[in-house]
Amino acid sequence: MARQINRLTDRAVRAMRTPGYHPDGLGLHLQVLPTGGKTWIYRFMMHRRSHEMGLGSLYDVGLAEAREKRDQARKLIKSGVNPLQQRHAPMVIAPPISELGEGTVVALKPGKPAPSLLVCWKEFVAGQEAVWKGDKTKDGWMRSIESHAAVIKHRPVDRIDVEAVLLVLRPMWTTKAESAGKLRDRLERVLDYAKVKTYRTGDNPAVWKGNLSHILPPRPKLQRGHMRALPYQEIPAFMQRLAAKQGMAARAMEFTILTIARETMTLESTWGEIHEDLWSLEAQRMKMRPFRQPLSFGALKVLDGLRPANPRPNQLLFPAPLTGGALSNTAMDKVLKDLGADATPHGMRSTFRDWAGDETDFARETIEECLAHLVGDDTERAYRRSDALRKRRAVLDAWSTYCLGRK
Repeated sequence: MARQINRLTDRAVRAMRTPGYHPDGLGLHLQVLPTGGKTWIYRFMMHRRSHEMGLGSLYDVGLAEAREKRDQARKLIKSGVNPLQQRHAPMVIAPPISELGEGTVVALKPGKPAPSLLVCWKEFVAGQEAVWKGDKTKDGWMRSIESHAAVIKHRPVDRIDVEAVLLVLRPMWTTKAESAGKLRDRLERVLDYAKVKTYRTGDNPAVWKGNLSHILPPRPKLQRGHMRALPYQEIPAFMQRLAAKQGMAARAMEFTILTIARETMTLESTWGEIHEDLWSLEAQRMKMRPFRQPLSFGALKVLDGLRPANPRPNQLLFPAPLTGGALSNTAMDKVLKDLGADATPHGMRSTFRDWAGDETDFARETIEECLAHLVGDDTERAYRRSDALRKRRAVLDAWSTYCLGRK
């Protein structure tokens, strides 16, 4: 018979990466958030209603302590006390009846109210700004709440629901699309933080997929000068037209889209950088830091159609047909123009980012790493390196599946 209690181990909880609830038994669950955060949740029934109670972040509360807190909460429930009333204060467990004198009354310390959204927002920013370069990012975060979410900023964070989120998003969703998108993303991250800190329980009301996506229309896609981006909904049909177009520049464009590479990365790429299903670029090619990108099945198919019998390490992946040198900087732009796409090669990175944010549950950090953006400090990146490759491979395979119209 399968073990029903104490299912988890310390090693398992540290290694857990799949978002969702992972049961330990007797109502205790490890919740892994889409952002990568991990928190303990105790689920229980009382007065014929189900409840969730946060027991703290995994970083603050280990498995053994979480089980102790669960057992304390179970004792409170058996005595007729709702443990949620104690969630922001140390639990006071009544001693056994045999040790009490007749008529003894046991008082339980009431819980503290949850902080406001603004207080929680400032806590989150304070914890992140050490890895932000300069004050620009911090200023942007504070402008979001002061300028666009002022109407709910003093509301207790455990009372922020879908209606509260819609109250601040709806007025700007189609008129200020970029600011609205940033505000939604920031609300989601702060509310995830609040749940880890046990300030609130339940689902995150700012999540897009499966939540706000059913209420709000897709945001208008931005077109910024030379960074024009193709709406991701048009990518599958565009990729069919691109596959039918002949020429080395068309193949380079396919590879660029499927690897979400910068244009120069593709134009200067050589066979010596390809190691089976991994593309490895040296520091001088990537703003003085090495970078490795997993190659999806779509990207590998492009290369398989071009691979020479015995490629030399310094031989270009996409040489110009006449000179054998690198394609010109305008070669891929011309392909897009010929196919009627009002976009730039670099804009395809924004297309990918919109698709990943709107249509998938992949962690934001993993999506940014696919784009070769820096995430976290040096120590965090060192620990994430091998694991990030596995996660990025899943993202890029999903992107290839979407682009190439596979099911």
